[in-house]
Amino acid sequence: MRLKKLIFLGILASLGIASASVSYRSVRFIYDGDTILLDGGQKVRFLGIDAPEIGHDGKKCEFMAGAARRFVRDVLNKSGVRLEYDRERTDRHGRLLAYVFLENGDMINTILVRKGLAHVMLKRPNLKYNAILIQCQQKAMREKLGIWSRRSGPEEKSYLGSCMSYRFHRPDCPFGKKISEKNRIRFHSRHDAFWAGYSPCDHCQP
Repeated sequence: MRLKKLIFLGILASLGIASASVSYRSVRFIYDGDTILLDGGQKVRFLGIDAPEIGHDGKKCEFMAGAARRFVRDVLNKSGVRLEYDRERTDRHGRLLAYVFLENGDMINTILVRKGLAHVMLKRPNLKYNAILIQCQQKAMREKLGIWSRRSGPEEKSYLGSCMSYRFHRPDCPFGKKISEKNRIRFHSRHDAFWAGYSPCDHCQP
């Protein structure tokens, strides 16, 4: 691992990027597949993705939730992390919003999506890596990895999506009905919505 770090720092130096500017942090705790606690006490929410929820207070874990958390724990036990921010640094809960990079240069956000351990969840104005995240998701869907390995339930005839929020809704969802005509997009299936990088509405849970 030290050799990989030295190689990475050498690449940065060749690009004229000072190694002193690269700061890695250790991780104190893994909440789930998309949220961690740093050594300094800051909680970090991975940008651009949503991992299956770990069950709390008697609730059942979502499919692949345990696998996502175990993967993040195993990876971060072997590597420090570097945070890269987008337009917004924190969410309404006070958590840092970041793309999380390992010491070998890999971004864990994209790895989770590529392995089917999280799905893309885009939110304006934080769209720096939207194209690569969607590409990783399409590959995972094509290969039926992780969360894409299980068949979904009965389908609606269509779903309503908003090109502003990147969410999709059941046709009778009150939030879906509020989407203006100019921002509305119709999907024939859940698969089509996920393929385009849209994420499901929390209210109607399509």
